[in-house]
Amino acid sequence: MAETADLPGDDIVLPFEVKPLGVRGRLVRLGAAVDDIVHRHAYPPPVSALLAEAVALAAMLGAMLKFDGKFILQTKTDGPVDMIVADYVSPGRIRGYARFDAARVASLETVSQAALLGNGYLAMTVDQGPDMERYQGIVPLQASDLTAAAHEYFAKSEQIPTRIRLAAGPLLARGSRAEAWRSGAIMVQHLPREGGSSPLPSHSGDAPEGADAPPAEHDDWVKARLLLDTVEDHELLDPQLSADRLLYRLFHEDGVTAYPPLPLARYCGCSQESIRLMLKRFPAEDQADMVADGEIGVTCEFCSTVYRLRPDDLSA
Repeated sequence: MAETADLPGDDIVLPFEVKPLGVRGRLVRLGAAVDDIVHRHAYPPPVSALLAEAVALAAMLGAMLKFDGKFILQTKTDGPVDMIVADYVSPGRIRGYARFDAARVASLETVSQAALLGNGYLAMTVDQGPDMERYQGIVPLQASDLTAAAHEYFAKSEQIPTRIRLAAGPLLARGSRAEAWRSGAIMVQHLPREGGSSPLPSHSGDAPEGADAPPAEHDDWVKARLLLDTVEDHELLDPQLSADRLLYRLFHEDGVTAYPPLPLARYCGCSQESIRLMLKRFPAEDQADMVADGEIGVTCEFCSTVYRLRPDDLSA
């Protein structure tokens, strides 16, 4: 295990590698950053947990960018939570919000991610800036959760053998009745060695009837994903279990190397000036319809900050 004596406990993405198994991975631990995101909204606990997992997933995938840019994870479905947006902006800035029907959430007999999301799609967008073309991958959400959708994305779009675990939940702070939200994510991927092809079978799924079945999965990958599947939610969320210790628990038999962590922090791009410029793009009659008691009020969906502007501000 690499030396990690000064490794921060929370709000990090920790890259790692298990060289004997030919896998690389990332471990996300979110504490204060995701707690700040969740507590800026009055979401029911199941919605908060769903959002916290989405933010952890966005941080883990966004941190894989090799350039400055933005990674956007967005769901759009017909379920009680009809939209989730989680952004990662390099280097290490995260935010997110959810849109939901409170009555429909409260009426659910069985509260699960599949029930909350319903049917629709999960979109993952890489934005390299205004001068570059966006890349977007879309996978269906059909009575499934974020983990299953992410697995399908990597299987179909990236064609990289990938295993992911997500967890989120509130913990009681010591000596306090206040709940602090946490989330975590871990991922392993089996990558080609020395620039070669993946040791895993690859097929399109359109083989003619009677064709030979694909060969069995490589033993190294089977071992890596089975080890990852042993991770429990409390291990991803426990503030007393450090990230490097968790990796050691999982992969000490083969040896795991941890690389320098990337710190994460909540951010929001809103400001009085950005709101003013946004409102100025509306026609004058629409601006007039927005005025109430002499002001236009705008609430940022990401951070819940309320901005109030006078009509005169838009003509300045």
